[in-house]
Amino acid sequence: MTKLACGCPGSQVRTVDKKTTTENTTSGRLASELRQWPTQLHLVPPSAPYLQNAHLLIAADCAPFAYAEFHRDFIKGRVLVNACPKLDDTSSYVEKLAEMIRQNDIQSVTVTIMEVPCCRGLGMFAQQAIEQSGKDVPLEIVTIGIDGERRN
Repeated sequence: MTKLACGCPGSQVRTVDKKTTTENTTSGRLASELRQWPTQLHLVPPSAPYLQNAHLLIAADCAPFAYAEFHRDFIKGRVLVNACPKLDDTSSYVEKLAEMIRQNDIQSVTVTIMEVPCCRGLGMFAQQAIEQSGKDVPLEIVTIGIDGERRN
């Protein structure tokens, strides 16, 4: 595990090892698809080992709450980082994302945003980071409606 400057044990970089199937047959509940910690973009160092060769998912903080199948449709098979372009200090986001892409051979970037105008910034950050990284990485931006439906 990599220690971060803040020293909080909850911020330690770790891979979550899951040995369960995606559905618990006794309860009918879906299992979490999250495979790493932390997820908050401010806390994920570009050197986190789980980023190597990853399919990166950048999620607006509200998207998993609005979209009921978020784990199955978006997190599964991807490494998640989340952020809020309206409430976070986003000044370092483009450079941090670009560094993640440069250091880790990121295979693809998917961004999930809400249909509200402030969320569009997250997609723009991802696009700028890919350009800044100098790599040709596929980018998909998915918009989730406030009613929980996928818009595209």
